[in-house]
Amino acid sequence: MAADDQEKTEEATSKKIEDARKDGNVPKSQDAAAVVTLIVGVVVVLFLVSFLGERIMNLYRYYQSFIGVEIDIKILQAIAIKTIFEAVIMLLPIVLSIMIAGVLGNLMQFGFIFTTKPITPNLNKINPIKGLANLFSLKKAVESVKIVLKVSIVFSIAFVFLLQFMTELPRVELYDIVSQLYWLREKAIVLAAVVIIAFFLIGILDILLVRFQYFKGLRMSKQEVKDEYKQMEGDPQVKGRIRRLQMEAARRRMVQDVAGADVVITNPTHYAVALRYDNSKEPAPRIVAKGVDFLALKIKEIAYEHKVLVYENPPLARELYKVCDVNDLIPKELFRAVAEVLSFVYTSNKQKYGDRLKG
Repeated sequence: MAADDQEKTEEATSKKIEDARKDGNVPKSQDAAAVVTLIVGVVVVLFLVSFLGERIMNLYRYYQSFIGVEIDIKILQAIAIKTIFEAVIMLLPIVLSIMIAGVLGNLMQFGFIFTTKPITPNLNKINPIKGLANLFSLKKAVESVKIVLKVSIVFSIAFVFLLQFMTELPRVELYDIVSQLYWLREKAIVLAAVVIIAFFLIGILDILLVRFQYFKGLRMSKQEVKDEYKQMEGDPQVKGRIRRLQMEAARRRMVQDVAGADVVITNPTHYAVALRYDNSKEPAPRIVAKGVDFLALKIKEIAYEHKVLVYENPPLARELYKVCDVNDLIPKELFRAVAEVLSFVYTSNKQKYGDRLKG
């Protein structure tokens, strides 16, 4: 059965989540980013109220300075430049704050990622038939309904508060202009706070829904999990064959090393250490193989097979096994004990080691 036909019941693995992230596929709530942008925008505007009022008043006074003056092209150009300059000064901090808030709103959801995958040319993206299908898909319809529903809820809440404020208008009408402006600012702040809180709660719900749908969409079938494990760890059969080959190579190497040894020192059942000494090339005997239990028996078996002398010396065998690794030269403190063993070996087989006895 194909993996696509199997039920996706398994949670996405960390590798699949990471691969999706590399492709730019991350759980992103547009509502959450919009809420952060809205909050920052409102806070910045409230913080800059005095600054904006001052700039507007300066611009108004500038316009008043032209009362009674004949307007020509140069004056119109000056007014236009001044107006654009003041507009940029007033809007620039707000726009920059909103841009930064938009970036932060996304970073808070999924962190920083850099990928060119979403902008890589893809002919399927410009397929008109597929584009129309996506435009009128069920997913788009659901998204449209969600947007209308969210906006309706927020504005309904705001409208309830607005109706409450309107009941105060007969009383506010008796205030002087300054008091009316203070009342208007107070109610505007309350209304903005209500809208922000409503959008904030919707944003939280949207984040939870988006993440649920995202991880649901990344779910895997049992076969996909197995295939991914094989890709990451390797096919168990292939790995087993490689291990067998490695063990076979190690066995052949051990056979060769033990066969070329001068002596195998044992304790006599648990430890076995094979030594080789070439006084023309090395300053001390070298450990060519060592083992315990089963491996020790195997070393002795190879030694008997290749007529290598097996010498029983339990204390020396244990000490050599403990302090030396394979291919190590024996330490100085064991020279005397090993020299006695090698002397016995050379004396026992004068025909084979006659040249060493002379040396």
